[in-house]
Amino acid sequence: MSDTTPGTSSTPAEDVVNRVLANDASRASGYAIFPASGRADALQREDPDRNAFSVDSDGEQFDREDRAALRRVQGLSTELEDVTEVEYRQLRLENVVLIGVHSGGSLAEAETSLRELAALAETAGARVLDGLLQRRPHPDPSTYFGRGKAQELADVVAALGADTVIADTELAPSQRRALEDVVKVKVIDRTAVILDIFGQHAKTREGKAQVELAQLQYLLPRLRGWGESMSRQAGGQVGSAGAGMGSRGPGETKIELDRRRIHTRMARLRKQIKGFAPAREAKRANRGRRAIPSVAIAGYTNAGKSSLLNRITRAGVLVENALFATLDPTVRRSQTPDGRVFTLADTVGFVRNLPHQLVEAFRSTLEEVAKADVIVHVVDASHPDPGSQIATVRDVIGEVDGRAIPEIVAFNKSDLVTEDELLVLRGLEPDAVFVSARTGAGIDELLGKISDLLPKPEIEYELLVPFDRGDVVALAHDRGRVLSLDYEEDGTRVRVLVDPAVSDPLRPFVVPA
Repeated sequence: MSDTTPGTSSTPAEDVVNRVLANDASRASGYAIFPASGRADALQREDPDRNAFSVDSDGEQFDREDRAALRRVQGLSTELEDVTEVEYRQLRLENVVLIGVHSGGSLAEAETSLRELAALAETAGARVLDGLLQRRPHPDPSTYFGRGKAQELADVVAALGADTVIADTELAPSQRRALEDVVKVKVIDRTAVILDIFGQHAKTREGKAQVELAQLQYLLPRLRGWGESMSRQAGGQVGSAGAGMGSRGPGETKIELDRRRIHTRMARLRKQIKGFAPAREAKRANRGRRAIPSVAIAGYTNAGKSSLLNRITRAGVLVENALFATLDPTVRRSQTPDGRVFTLADTVGFVRNLPHQLVEAFRSTLEEVAKADVIVHVVDASHPDPGSQIATVRDVIGEVDGRAIPEIVAFNKSDLVTEDELLVLRGLEPDAVFVSARTGAGIDELLGKISDLLPKPEIEYELLVPFDRGDVVALAHDRGRVLSLDYEEDGTRVRVLVDPAVSDPLRPFVVPA
């Protein structure tokens, strides 16, 4: 972030920004953020060698082409017309200006948050033209940015040709309407951008239903319309004043129709999501009957969770340098170094100020975290503020009642940081593991820690299994820890440690003491 010096720019857009920030008062309270490299800092720079492992092993990389297939048509812009909120919000994000209010904390934190918003907007398909931060004790309750600065923002928006303004917080419906009336283009907030990304990336029926429910919950209190045909009905005193029935307009019928449709659709979606639960519970119960321990990979968005899953299990799930590339959980089978089987689940990433609607809608998906035996908390070691990412993820884990589950902090992308930065990270989390999904460094140490925290077999059996019951020997290998195995005349003698849950199928073959 840098202040803009007047007179150094020749383009009309930058002249407006220079004029906005030229006086002393603006320099004390406003900042302009210009993308330095054309790509948000929250996204890693593309490295042709960085994804070499992923390209060879991922089976769903073609999805990236689909996500990038729809792009803005130059020369078209969005204006406020006589449409309802539902119709208007269906338009895609295009050219955007970001705004934020720096009220507390450090300036670096505010800049990091706005740059993360730029990454979110780019992931949603927008082109970020500029970002503005205003220093004030608290956001303006009416227009968020302050009336004077809101008018200056309108000048910047007009000069840059932007058609959307994005605020780095969740705006109250009244704030969004008031600011929209000033800047004359669409105004949305951070929550709307995240919901838009989720809507683009959801693939399964359950994921799509969860996202749509969250979008409708967010949209319902924010409905509005524009134009004279949306005029309100006249009050009850009009008739007595002589205006008569002819003065009564049609009323906001389109908005009321939208409300009814939204309520009906939300009820249908809740019923649909509830119907997905039995199948998911059956799968989880089946793994429980087989006594297969579960490990959930959780972490901030774009920390490398899917890459880590691919490195450990060769799962072939989509890996993309974008926020919220993974929405639908993927469960794969893996083994500890001593041969014990466990499941590894990749889950949706978290982000600061994650909309409450999404936490509620994705609660069924986040059950993979809440029901796990161990959580692998993946952190982006190259991020400028990993501490805030760790705190954000732990807050969300707490919301789904997962704080008591053993946690392993794994700093991914450790190949991108210096030795000094590694020392700082080690001071932040002394027991953490440093790994690289790209190079494979630290994976063995991570698997060793997982093995130490997983439930260990407690019951020792000595079995004599007939040669025609190879399935029992296989069960001992898959669900227990085989201590010794000898072939005798009467069958296979096996000494094995197992969990109580899988002891019943083995009891008929136990050798009497």
